[in-house]
Amino acid sequence: MPNYKDHITLSDLNGAGRLAIVAVKGITGIVEELHNTIVRGPGLGTLTKGPIQGITWLVYRTINGVTTLVGGGIDAVLSKLARLLDKEEPASFGREAVISAANGVLGDYLAATKNPLAIPMCFRRNGVRLELNRRHLADAIPNPGGKVLVMIHGLCMNDLQWSRNGHDHGMALSRDLGYTPIYLHYNSGRHISENGRQFADMMASLTAAWPVAIDEITIIGHSMGGLVARSAFYYGTNAGHNWPKLLKHLVCPGSPHHGAPMERGGNWLNIILGITPYTRPFVRLGNIRSAGITDLRYGNIIDEDWKGQDRFFPPYDHRKPVPLPAGVQCYAMGATTGKKTRDIQSILIGDGLVLLDSAMGRHRDPAMCLAFPDANTWIGYEMNHMDLLSRPDVYEKIREWLGPGYQRHF
Repeated sequence: MPNYKDHITLSDLNGAGRLAIVAVKGITGIVEELHNTIVRGPGLGTLTKGPIQGITWLVYRTINGVTTLVGGGIDAVLSKLARLLDKEEPASFGREAVISAANGVLGDYLAATKNPLAIPMCFRRNGVRLELNRRHLADAIPNPGGKVLVMIHGLCMNDLQWSRNGHDHGMALSRDLGYTPIYLHYNSGRHISENGRQFADMMASLTAAWPVAIDEITIIGHSMGGLVARSAFYYGTNAGHNWPKLLKHLVCPGSPHHGAPMERGGNWLNIILGITPYTRPFVRLGNIRSAGITDLRYGNIIDEDWKGQDRFFPPYDHRKPVPLPAGVQCYAMGATTGKKTRDIQSILIGDGLVLLDSAMGRHRDPAMCLAFPDANTWIGYEMNHMDLLSRPDVYEKIREWLGPGYQRHF
């Protein structure tokens, strides 16, 4: 992996400052509401209306007022300086990891407020953005071939993190099977369907600008990345794009096709906190989490799965069945910290983030089940979610599936 130098730009400071302002004001509001509730002494389930008055009211208003005034000044100054002084620099691994995590948790908010920390979707190689025109791609990619491999990272991650423990599935497949890998970089806190639609459009631009004729496209989507790929195929097909016809393989290591239990558990905790006015103010903290995270409650991949719904309540599955991409070899990879499929760890923990049934596309409703052929599924034992990025046995299975001698199954 390239040796990236950590650096912080003025745009980073601008964005972080704005987030700090929002955080201070938000926490102040929570404390004020809790104080208000305690002072008035409501009974269980009673709503507290109206702010407290006097000195206490003045304290809270002063905190919020000063935060707004100081923050506004910092925001204005840094925005102007950033435009003048920021320079394009190679990606820093540490900086990008922090920003990617912030986008995963707050990415929809960052995008809506045009915060400089919001990640714009693009294709990259070695952390460098690729412009979608033929001349730039020919210059930026050594010996581009007709077998295009697109790597899509998961929630709170970025394209640089495909490199783990000295291994990168994309570069290894380039070496062993002649693929040309490119890496999607995106804001994982946005709705999966929004990212899917934009990714579909970018794939149309990429295939039109690719320097040589494309024979086939393969996508590997880790975790949320697999859902973004399925969403993109849906929207790209509906839009009449040509690239879905070139897609031959879709590999989904650790993708929560039917959601992740941690998000469902977190949502139930939010509901429980809302029962009593003494804990209700803390619901705001749970409601900070991004649209991308709440999409992972059940695995939403199209707009109809979430539009018109309160994404924090009620916690029911409103998804429309979306089958696997037709005519595409689709592969599901799951992992478990347990030693066998049905031991207690595999059933209750899975890989630590995604349960095996979700990764394998299995669902109690037959209409929602994803038809991965048995030969196109694989489970890794005594490994966690991140091990799917670097374990040798994971890569060997991917290479076997994508290799020319593998017997295809539909």
